[in-house]
Amino acid sequence: MKLLLRRDIPKVGLAGDVVEVKEGYARNYLIPQHLGILPTKANMKAIEEDKRRAEEERKRRRSALEQQAQRLREVEVTIAAACNEEGHLYGSVGPREIAAALRDEGHDVETKQVHLHEPIRQLDTVAVPVVFTDDIMVEVKVWVVRETASGAWDDDETAKPTEAQDDTSSKEAEPHVDGAGVDALETE
Repeated sequence: MKLLLRRDIPKVGLAGDVVEVKEGYARNYLIPQHLGILPTKANMKAIEEDKRRAEEERKRRRSALEQQAQRLREVEVTIAAACNEEGHLYGSVGPREIAAALRDEGHDVETKQVHLHEPIRQLDTVAVPVVFTDDIMVEVKVWVVRETASGAWDDDETAKPTEAQDDTSSKEAEPHVDGAGVDALETE
């Protein structure tokens, strides 16, 4: 089915394009969402304003992406991960962790923009491409370092509290109440 697009739709076309789409996609999604209309002569003239607005939006979005890519140049992030003595990670560092580390540093990066060929599974320094569009890409240096002892999880410490911890926790759980304190609480 031929349809005139009112807005840019990724992998389908740009606003003002007449595209060939499956009839179900047109009738069930594009037309009800006001993303596409039938390509009549009247609609072709009416779509000019939508076309102009879409072009301005593309320019504004491209400018914002170029600025974001410029801010990411020369950026390095450090990710601490648990590993064994040989430097092999117990898990792996993937696009989600890298995007989160970049967001923690104030960069607006989505997980799908981080293109990592395979997860990082050992301590290493890797140049990871962050792709905004087909022609706007920047590489970010990712340092995967050993997690410090303070960040490590120790089974023995969490399994059973020491005697000193046990005494303080039981005192905090059961407040000391004397007769004078109870009367003072009731009168208030």
